[in-house]
Amino acid sequence: MKYLIKQNNFLTIADMPVELRPRERMKNEGKETLSDEELVSILIGSGGKDNNVTNVARNVITVLDKNNNVSYDNLLSVKGLGPAKASLICAALEIGRRRTTNKKRQILEPVDAFNIIRHYSTRKQEQFIVLSLNSAYEVLSVDVASIGTVNECLIHPREVFSPAISHNAVAVILTHNHPSGNLNASENDFKVTQRMRSCGEIVGIKVIDHLIFDEEDFHSMNDNHELKSLEDFF
Repeated sequence: MKYLIKQNNFLTIADMPVELRPRERMKNEGKETLSDEELVSILIGSGGKDNNVTNVARNVITVLDKNNNVSYDNLLSVKGLGPAKASLICAALEIGRRRTTNKKRQILEPVDAFNIIRHYSTRKQEQFIVLSLNSAYEVLSVDVASIGTVNECLIHPREVFSPAISHNAVAVILTHNHPSGNLNASENDFKVTQRMRSCGEIVGIKVIDHLIFDEEDFHSMNDNHELKSLEDFF
């Protein structure tokens, strides 16, 4: 499944061919095919004269990525988003949280993790996302630990393990997107992974995999035996 990314920042919903508009695509192709920007665009409905709905939606996504528990005030800070639309998005996020909090998703193989975080592949910058797991490898939280540039993401152990510790996790899966589409692990990816594994041993939280992903596929360090001590997992 491939997410459709709109490249023209100045294209309004009204300018799009009918079949490419978010609401029509949801109806005809299913909600899973829409990018995060398209989903938020449906909630917003329309933008302003100088800031179309696509740009507003993109700015909302940036706020969501930077705030694990986004507030009404966070949303209200987005240019082009007034009280009514900020309230609507805030309400949608809260109802979603209430409906999914008690439905833990179990990670049995790397593709299960990929399906949870693959929507981050539409981001233009590298994002480092951490899945915190319990002893049954059920997902306790999904946290954006760091946002970098188009080809690099700096990450500190405290950003990785702080959410995991707060959720009493026993394991984490590290993931980050490669906007370039190259799924091969870089030398820096290996260094970061080894550093996180070493820190995880100190705090008693295992790093069981590191996924590098784009819109269509992923690279699992564990599946490719690049984490030899983790070959017994999955």
